Amino acid sequence: VRLVVSGGGLVQAGRSLLLSCAASGSIFSTSTIRWYRQAPGMQRELVATITRGCRTNYADSVKGRFTISSDKAKNTVYLQMDSLKPEDTADYYCVADPPLQDRLWGQGTQVTVSS
Repeated sequence: VRLVVSGGGLVQAGRSLLLSCAASGSIFSTSTIRWYRQAPGMQRELVATITRGCRTNYADSVKGRFTISSDKAKNTVYLQMDSLKPEDTADYYCVADPPLQDRLWGQGTQVTVSS
């Protein structure tokens, strides 16, 4: 199973971006999915989590601005990012933790927010 991430880019502060994480197989129905980000010179940060039961959790830094959601029929998890700030600039990664299997990483997608 592979995770393919798309949707990054360059936006102005205050605008929105939608990141997508598509799986080649139907793992999202059994997995917890997380979005991480890593800015240059910074530690990796857990941004958002969605469980197989669709419970969500967010980092304080993005709470109220980012929304994680899952479309299991499309095997895709989304990260809707609104009211973007320059400090949201980072590489964003999708990670799946299927039960009894190794963690899966998608490739990073770069998000740059200009002031």
